Parts: sequence; C-alpha cells; structure tokens
Amino acid sequence: MVVATAAAMASGFRTKALLDLSCFLTAAFCAFLVPTYAKLTTIEHPVKTDRSLSFLVIGDWGRRGFYNQSEVAFQMGRIGEKLDVDFVISTGDNFYDNGLTSVYDPAFRESFTNIYTAKSLQKQWYSVLGNHDYRGNVEAQLSPILRSVDKRWLCMRSFIVKTEILDIFFVDTTPFVDKYFMDPEEEHTYDWEGVQPRKTYLATLIKDLKAEFRNSTAKWKFVVGHHAIRSLGHHGETSELIKFLLPLLKENDVDVYMNGHDHCLEHISSIDDSIQYLTSGGGSKAWRGDLKPEEDINQTAKFLYDGQGFMSVEMNEKEAMIVFYDVEGKVLHDWKISKQLYSAV
Repeated sequence: MVVATAAAMASGFRTKALLDLSCFLTAAFCAFLVPTYAKLTTIEHPVKTDRSLSFLVIGDWGRRGFYNQSEVAFQMGRIGEKLDVDFVISTGDNFYDNGLTSVYDPAFRESFTNIYTAKSLQKQWYSVLGNHDYRGNVEAQLSPILRSVDKRWLCMRSFIVKTEILDIFFVDTTPFVDKYFMDPEEEHTYDWEGVQPRKTYLATLIKDLKAEFRNSTAKWKFVVGHHAIRSLGHHGETSELIKFLLPLLKENDVDVYMNGHDHCLEHISSIDDSIQYLTSGGGSKAWRGDLKPEEDINQTAKFLYDGQGFMSVEMNEKEAMIVFYDVEGKVLHDWKISKQLYSAV
C-alpha cells in the first residue's frame, strides 16, 4: 500500500531526519523494558447500569457551521438521543483553519457551543489535537478556562479514559509527523511549545503509553489519534505511526484505532493483525472523489465514503457495534466485533 508521506520524505535531508528520530526512538523502546510509572492523565467515566457504553465519534469539524457542519451536528443529536450516548469523541482538527488564537477566540463558541446544541450532545466531549489545531494557540485549547465557557469541553495532548469495560488511549499524533517540522515548503507555522525538544517528547510519550498498556486490565482497548495508520483517503497512511505507534497496538491487543485527518469515513481491516482501523473525519468539509480504492491491493477495506458524516459505538463486555452515518443520518455501514471470539462477525 502506498504511504502518503513517502514523496514528501524523498529528500536526503528529511530522510536523515527520519533516520535520526528512528534510531532515537528504537533505542528508547529497548530502555522501556524496565518498570516505569505511567504519567498520562487518567479520567474515569461510568458505564450504564447494564454495564454497556455508547458514544459518538466525529472529526475535522470546526467551521462555524459551514460545509454542512450544522447538518452533521443535527444528525448527531438525533442518533445521540436514540443511543443515549455517554460521551462524544473528537478525533482532532477541532477549529479551522488555524486552531484558536486564545481562550477568548469567538471560534470556540461559533464552531462548538453554538453548533452542537442538541440535548443528547450535552455530555462530556473528549478531544485530541489535530495538525490544524497546532497552527493556533495550543495552550488555549488545552486550557481549563474553556471548560468554564462550556463544561463539555476537555482536550489534552495524550490521556486515557477508563471505564469498567473499555480503556480509550488518546494519543497526540501530530508531533510524530516529520513534514510539519522538516518540510522547507511547508507554508504553515506550528505552535510547538510543550513539544520541544521533540525527541524527548515522543520518547516520553511512547514510554508512558507502553506502561499504561501494560497496566490496563480492560476487556476492550481503543486508541484515538488524529492521523491515520491505515487509510485510502487523501493523506493516506502515516509512516511515522506505522513505525512507532502500530507496534505498541499490536503488542497490547488493541481492538480499534480511530482517527480523523482524512475528510471521509472509512473502515479498514488488516491482513496481519486483528485491529479495526476507523476513520471519522467527515464532520464538515469533505473531499469528494478523493479516495484511492485502487490502492487496496490486499482488499482490506470494508467501507469507504467520501462525504460528510460521523460514527457511533455501542458496546458491552461481549461485543461492540460500530455504525457509520452520512450527513442525513442514513446508516452507511455497520460492523459487529465479538470479544468472545476475538474476531469480527
């Protein structure tokens, strides 16, 4: 399968940068074999009385209601009520085009508070940062001041949501991607405060994830990041995540990886692991006709859709039902995973 970042990494300068990072993180992996204390923030979220859980997943949305963002939000409210969702997950790129300027940026209300108004969506939102969010004031999105503006909002770089049946590991994927740091043609500026020195930041993150995975006793493990590991969309696969994050997912029996970044909806399986790769990046502006099904040489794609929409998850200890919806709330694709059989049905 073609890796979307391969062309961008063709220059000798960027290849050397990737090799340097690779050597550093590979050495770090070996060091992580000793016991460590995990440092990621952990949030406990209760399940329903019947020990079930339901939530929505939306990505790449914050456009002040334009590009059908309001229409998608309306359908989210309808489905959210039907499923009695416990929370909402955002896969990043929360505010276009360049994140927030400050905690007082009106875009927060105009793209979030004033859009997702349905009663069923007045639940906790768990959000990660996308690359567009890093173009603005990152600390503004992370600030507790925003939670005083809208109590639903919770955004951190990397963190964990623990329930009685599911652990969700939220991973800050943007700092993994070399082109944001190395590409001389990259026209945007990024707020790397809190990330530099980059090698140390990534090594610490991998160490903490490794420790948290090892300590997890949940029956289900999901991981959320902005960038795709497997995708047939515009951006495609993220080679850095395949190299540094995917091995952790495989080693620790992660069930699902969820992302945004590509402005579409996707469900891709794998020929060499049991992970389900789900893209929910259709929260507003979609890229019609920008899918590459011809690159699915191993026929692992279960579902591809180049329009707007979102997804839902309903689960208990034994099974999880994943459903994708379009901008009109129509069911496009569903998939059941049985935990008893450790395989998709």
